[in-house]
Amino acid sequence: MRFQLSEDQRELKKGVRRLLERRFPREALRAAVDAPGRLDRELWRALGAAGFFALTLPEAAGGVGLGRPEAVLAFEEAGRALLPGPLVATHLAAGAVAGAADGETVVAAVDGRLVEWLDAADVVVQGDATGAVPLRSVDPLTPLHRVPRPNAADLLAVDPLAALLTAAEQLGSAVRLSELAVQHARTREQFGRPIGAFQAVQHLCADLLVRAETARAAVYAAAVTGDPGDIAAARLLADEAAVRGARDCLQVHGGMGFTWEADVHLHLKRAWVRAQRKGDVTESEELLAAGLLA
Repeated sequence: MRFQLSEDQRELKKGVRRLLERRFPREALRAAVDAPGRLDRELWRALGAAGFFALTLPEAAGGVGLGRPEAVLAFEEAGRALLPGPLVATHLAAGAVAGAADGETVVAAVDGRLVEWLDAADVVVQGDATGAVPLRSVDPLTPLHRVPRPNAADLLAVDPLAALLTAAEQLGSAVRLSELAVQHARTREQFGRPIGAFQAVQHLCADLLVRAETARAAVYAAAVTGDPGDIAAARLLADEAAVRGARDCLQVHGGMGFTWEADVHLHLKRAWVRAQRKGDVTESEELLAAGLLA
């Protein structure tokens, strides 16, 4: 099985990164942090115009006509940039909800007991959000509501593509955290030397890279096979790479990593929120265990 990216896939990945660097640079990220709960509709429409939400929609239906691997590459870049908004829900709704594919309609989804970006959404799918109660989200870039009486079937159902795209976002964060840790280790000096010269810091950076690359292999493979077991394994590895990677990156940064001005804590908080979506650690482990027992 071939896992090397094709030239078109590499160009797609580069194109999404360039788009996000232009439309959602660090200044826009910090502005979004300072205005929690406000979704940038102009940015959302720009994503729609670029085909972000319609990547897997057939060309006959007005989409781009690509597959899961290409969607994973795009969502990896979104995770790397900490792009806010109900990206997965809107992507999955393209073709079923009018305006979702081109970014004119923002779609939120009931995910078990939680709904992300409920107040900003034009349409809510996959459950009833009536009476949902706002929660104080640990992530300033992801407003949350709790559904008071979720449907029992909704609690159990896991959309494999939603789990895969969440894993791709976690992978993007893990890769970015590895970059941030190495960059800081090269430039921060103590005792007249870059801290990257110290073995303990080198070990942290190496662990960050190994977890990120292991998760990348698993996520890319799951995108090719589409097997629920592969997706569950990829989700487990990506969640770990993002959460533990953020903690190790904070360790490399020392005290300044915990300050509001640094971006590391934002990746950690987003990783925590993503890890609570359906297909989380417990559900993925149960799926893998059932497959082994079978």
